[in-house]
Amino acid sequence: MQLPVHNESGTPFNNGFPRDFFWGAATASYQVEGGIENNDWAQAARDGKVPVCDRSTNHFELFEKDFDIAQNLAHNAHRFSIEWSRVEPDEGKFDLEAIGHYKAVLAALKVRGITPLVTLWHFTQPIWFSNQGGFHHKKGPETFARYCEFVAEQLQGQVEYIITINEPLVWASAGYLKGKWPPFGMNPFSFLKVVTQLIRAHNLSYEKIKAVSPDFNVGIAKHNIYFFSNTHIWNKKAANFMSWFWNRRFLEGIKKHQDFIGLNFYFAKRFGKKISTVKSDMGWDIFPEGIYHTLMELKHYGKPVIITENGIADHADILRGSFIRDSLTFVKKALNEGVDVKGYFYWSLLDNYEWSFGFTERFGLVEVDYQTLERVVRPSALIYKEIILHGL
Repeated sequence: MQLPVHNESGTPFNNGFPRDFFWGAATASYQVEGGIENNDWAQAARDGKVPVCDRSTNHFELFEKDFDIAQNLAHNAHRFSIEWSRVEPDEGKFDLEAIGHYKAVLAALKVRGITPLVTLWHFTQPIWFSNQGGFHHKKGPETFARYCEFVAEQLQGQVEYIITINEPLVWASAGYLKGKWPPFGMNPFSFLKVVTQLIRAHNLSYEKIKAVSPDFNVGIAKHNIYFFSNTHIWNKKAANFMSWFWNRRFLEGIKKHQDFIGLNFYFAKRFGKKISTVKSDMGWDIFPEGIYHTLMELKHYGKPVIITENGIADHADILRGSFIRDSLTFVKKALNEGVDVKGYFYWSLLDNYEWSFGFTERFGLVEVDYQTLERVVRPSALIYKEIILHGL
């Protein structure tokens, strides 16, 4: 968990961050593993509604090679997700060979001195669960909690930090409000119902996991946006409302069922005259200062915060290095002002399948040639390594 006492040059190690700070990057099963054909996204691809993922980066077979890269980049932690459709391919029938694979992943991280942060659900659903209505079904939260309980039982003693749900509002809005992701709904009432169901799903899962072992630290990965405005009264009201609705409402619903808060931060939204900034390949404003404000908004919960995702799409790798440095400068500012930040996970370790964008966007510290599967460490990854070892 801790970084070594001395850095590569043999001098005392002190980068200005807490000694037990998590430094790493993140991945998600469907986006990198390859060979997953029994979830709702694979079905949607067969139906021609989203891009095909196929073998992706083949991380399922190449994970040890990828963890060697992470280790060489001085990462002491790694966030990854378990694919629900692998572990429970049919309702109530758990695949011990599949869970055995994830135990091997954990063992590979351990031998490299890398602490795992495990996500139990990162957007994709087994087809059987999706066909039942998924989280829209009244029994969806109980079904999910049963799966979480099984994984907790299997991984007890091997994992300390567990995330139940990744970005609940992003998933619910894309799938039930905007019609862009499975199940391609466009109904505000369904969206609100599913968000309520996800709150219940997390709370039930938290109780199941903690019953397996109180030693688990359980939270979610919450995508928060920095909403702000000019001085116009109605713009101020709009920013305040969205900050409550998008950032705080879900967290309030689970505040008695979380040991830490995982923060995914990507962009800010200004009401009034738009800010003029450099944009990423996704067209998102690059505004690192926003991570400071979102961290400060989380301070009143009194919980440790782990930055579970923060990154940009930058095919040419021109902006990523300064983005990481600037973002961590604002993380350190929040730390100095009393926010209990425990770690920073860049998104992503590898280029990967970026959902409805397919393989067009490049977020990785490591470039992947999808034809040959060759991995090439980008210069920005070395900038991140330098920060980890020597500070800002």
